[in-house]
Amino acid sequence: MKKPARKTAAAAPVKKAAPQSELLKRILASLDDDKADNIVTIDLEGRSALCDAAVVASGRSSRHVSAIAEHLARRLKDGGYGTRPITGQAQGDWVLVDAGDVIVHLFRPEVRDYYDLEGMWSVGGRK
Repeated sequence: MKKPARKTAAAAPVKKAAPQSELLKRILASLDDDKADNIVTIDLEGRSALCDAAVVASGRSSRHVSAIAEHLARRLKDGGYGTRPITGQAQGDWVLVDAGDVIVHLFRPEVRDYYDLEGMWSVGGRK
């Protein structure tokens, strides 16, 4: 009589670290230089066709959020990444900088809490 094959438990999926491309490093350095708060990197590789990573950060005011976005776009252009589109800079509540493989979301704190992008992508680290 043949013994039934023994089932082995599948290994738990290994959580991959967020991609640390040169672009992402440059973005994080720029946000840090401009004193952005609560910087979170969300690894979207394989989860989104739009980008490989999203970076979410807060500024202290509308003016601060707009300035962070403007400085980031300028630094990316100076670094050879070309002119990057910025959406929402005039209002300064939620500013999006499309850096190609990385999309940067900059919020005022109360707007960030309302939209909760980290919660939508099931990423811990805040709150």
